[in-house]
Amino acid sequence: MATTTAVAPVGVSPAAPGPAGQKGRWYEGATAHVVLIAILLVALYPIVYMIGTSFKAPDEILNNFNVLPREFSPGNYPLGWVGIPDITFGTFFLNSAVIAIGVVVGNVVACSLAAFAFARLKFPLRGFWFAIMIGTLLLPHHVLIVPQYVLFNSLEWIDTPLPMIVPKFLATEAFFVFLMVQFMRGIPRSLDEAAEIDGCGPYRRFFFVVLPLTKPALVTTAVFSFIWTWNDFFTQLVYLNRTPHFTVPIGLRLFLDSSGQNAIAPMFAMSVLSLVPVFLFFLVFQRLIVDGINTSGIKG
Repeated sequence: MATTTAVAPVGVSPAAPGPAGQKGRWYEGATAHVVLIAILLVALYPIVYMIGTSFKAPDEILNNFNVLPREFSPGNYPLGWVGIPDITFGTFFLNSAVIAIGVVVGNVVACSLAAFAFARLKFPLRGFWFAIMIGTLLLPHHVLIVPQYVLFNSLEWIDTPLPMIVPKFLATEAFFVFLMVQFMRGIPRSLDEAAEIDGCGPYRRFFFVVLPLTKPALVTTAVFSFIWTWNDFFTQLVYLNRTPHFTVPIGLRLFLDSSGQNAIAPMFAMSVLSLVPVFLFFLVFQRLIVDGINTSGIKG
């Protein structure tokens, strides 16, 4: 049976939306903007409230729940900086920086080497070991606290930064290994083959071919390692005992004394300062973070 197909006349453009269609698109765009602005306000309100409260007088904090202070009191910042007896808050910043930088170096070096092995080298049971590594992502972090504490205590590492830094040099962060594996799989293997023809072994292919092309994934690993370590409270609370070794999250807790002598205003001031390194770190490497997440296939 013969069939006929309707063909649009040549040179005739699709019909433009009428006034009703344009009005509907305008409403959709306006609704989307209103929803996004509402979500943005909800997300930013705690930060804005914390900044505003850091400039309130101590007797105003519990009586004024508005964002802006009635009386501008910048004295909370110097008061919080020297608010802990026999120590300044700069010591806590230095301790946090040492641990965060050590974790960043450990994760970048160890995870990139492990990812190169899984993504580019062939060895027995490679798929099995990769599946085991992915399976560790399902293991809750708190399950490992007791055996790790026993191990580090036997090594006399308690109350030092070593329990937070040394394990990172053993590629224990499976998430970052997986991220780099996904990124390296996107690099053409023809580059490896060309390097092999030129006489490059695995080490030279890693350092001179794969590693320079993995920069977005390396930066993503560095930024998330820094942010997660800087904001970590539980792990540092478990392993650090003496006040001079405390980090910023534990130092903020010292403003809340169990005896009732709370210093809420200086605590808010130091909380604002504690966000500055994280904000600057993220701001500097923002573009490379987006590139790394997009090209490694880790979205949502």
